[in-house]
Parts: sequence; C-alpha cells; structure tokens
Amino acid sequence: MRKFILTAAFAGISTVMFAQSDSAAIFLQKGLEEKQKGRQMESLKHLEKAYQYNSSDKQVVMALAAAYYDLRRYGQSREKYQKLEQMGENSAATYKQLMLLSFNMRQFDDAIKYANLLKKVDPSEKVAFYIGKAHYENENYGEGIKQLDIAAKEDPNNAEIPYMVARAYADMLNYKQAVPYFQKALTLNPTQNRWIYELALMYYGMHDDQNSLKYMLEAAEKGYKRDNEYLENLGIAYLNAKKFDEGTAILKEALQRRPSDMNLLNMLAEAHYDAKKYVEAIDYWDQILGLDKENASALYMIGLSYQKKGEKEKGVALCDKAIEMDPSLAKNKKKIEMP
Repeated sequence: MRKFILTAAFAGISTVMFAQSDSAAIFLQKGLEEKQKGRQMESLKHLEKAYQYNSSDKQVVMALAAAYYDLRRYGQSREKYQKLEQMGENSAATYKQLMLLSFNMRQFDDAIKYANLLKKVDPSEKVAFYIGKAHYENENYGEGIKQLDIAAKEDPNNAEIPYMVARAYADMLNYKQAVPYFQKALTLNPTQNRWIYELALMYYGMHDDQNSLKYMLEAAEKGYKRDNEYLENLGIAYLNAKKFDEGTAILKEALQRRPSDMNLLNMLAEAHYDAKKYVEAIDYWDQILGLDKENASALYMIGLSYQKKGEKEKGVALCDKAIEMDPSLAKNKKKIEMP
C-alpha cells in the first residue's frame, strides 16, 4: 500500500513538471512569434511567463536574455547570460555578450574575465581592445597600454585605440609620449574636435605655446563648444603665444559670462601688468578688492603698479599696507616684483 502511494505521488509530480514544461514551450513560441513581428514588449511578457514555468530551459533563458538586451535592460540581460553560463552554456556568443554587458555596466574586472574566456573558446575573437580599455578604466595603465598595442595590430583603423593609449600617457603626465598617439588617432578620425582640444592641452603642458594655440583654434573650427573652460584656455594660449590683444579680448569675453570670477580678473590684471599697461592692471585688481577687501595680494600689486608707472610714494604706501595684512608679501618688496 505504501509503495502504491509513493508511486502515485511521483506520478503526480511528473505530471506537474510535464505540464509546466509544455506551458513554457507554448509561451516561448508565442514570445518568439511576437519578436518576429517586432512587438518587443509583448514578446518579453510571453518569455517572462515561459521562464516562470521553466527557469531551467536553456532556450527560454537564452531568449529572455536576448529580449532584455534588445530593450536595453542590461542588468537583467547580464543576469540571465550569467545563468546560462552556470547552466553550462559556454559558447563564444554567451561570453561575448557577457563581456560587452560587463564593460558597458562598468564591471571592468568581469569584462576582462569574460574577454579572456571568449578568447579561449574562440581564438579568432578580437578582445584586446576591451581588455585594454577595462584596464585603463581600472587605472592599470601599464597593462592597458600593452593590450591596446595588441588591439592596434588587430584593428589598425580603429581611431579609439591610439586615443586610449594617448589618454593613458596623459593621465601619467607623460605628455611627450601622449602627443604621437593623439596625432595618430586624429589621422584616423580628424573630425574628433574633443581630441584636438585635448592635444592642445598636451602641447600646453609641454610649453609648446604655438602648437597649443594652433590646435585650440582648430578644435573650435571643427565644432568644439566655446564654453567657459574653452574661452579661458584659449585666452591663456593667446597670451602664452605673445598675442596680447587677442588673449585679453578672449578673457574679457569670458569675464562677461562670469563677471565675479577672481581668476579671470587676476589673469587680465597680470596680462596688462606684463604689457606695461599699469592703469588697466590697477583697474582689474581694484575689481578684485571690490569683491574681497582682504585680498592683500591684489592690494600689493596695485601698489607695485603705481611704482612702475612712476608714482613711487603712493605705490610704496599701498605695498606696505598689503604687507601689514599679509607679512609673507614682504619677501617681494626689495625686488619690487610680483608675489
């Protein structure tokens, strides 16, 4: 009697399992049919229903992972592809999706892991670019450059590869080595105005003022936005290239957008001071004092400007007052120089 009951119970469980399997197959078919019609949300509803009935069916999990991916629900897609891997689905297609999803979700350690697994399954796959970028994002520049050099051989026309190498060297403040890679990237893709602007900054870091100005202007010609940062850097580039009128005109344009910017006011004051235009320099340092009456450095420079333009007594008195406010300025007094 007991044996009969156990057998009956087992038969009941089997019946339920077969029923669930059949239901999963039905909803899977409906989901695939809706996908063919381009009705992605309807397709997803059916595939999620199929998964509820049978979450261990590889075909169901694979279809659901792809559906989530198509709808840009990357977290859920990655979760289902990981489940496929756990179920023994170790194909190149699965590892490739996991590599791409992990990279796009900034899971860089996983991106590297799945890229290596993909390469192992299919040696023809070009994964060095993703491994190199992932190492770069993890600030492992040495390994990043090594992998990107491999990627450059795999795909010599990909402009982003030399650009990433350039960024790695730039992040290490090695501008001299960064420049050739920026140039290589721009040879492959000359429309990238952001890269041109970054190249201008590399030349600035190398004190190559002519090239810095050249590429700063070229970036704008190619469509780079003339925002506050750009205007300030362009003004500095002009001044560094000994083009006073152009530099101060740009800085004045920037000042109109940011009228209380202490840094811009100070740069304009210093530029006029260096050009021996002491009245204008005094005016800009006066504006700084209007915003900050305790700015001893600005007061000192006003005093110094008066001395330079021949009003020594007045200038010395102002410098002495500034030194009272900030004794550290005293070291500049004997040489009559800028702090």
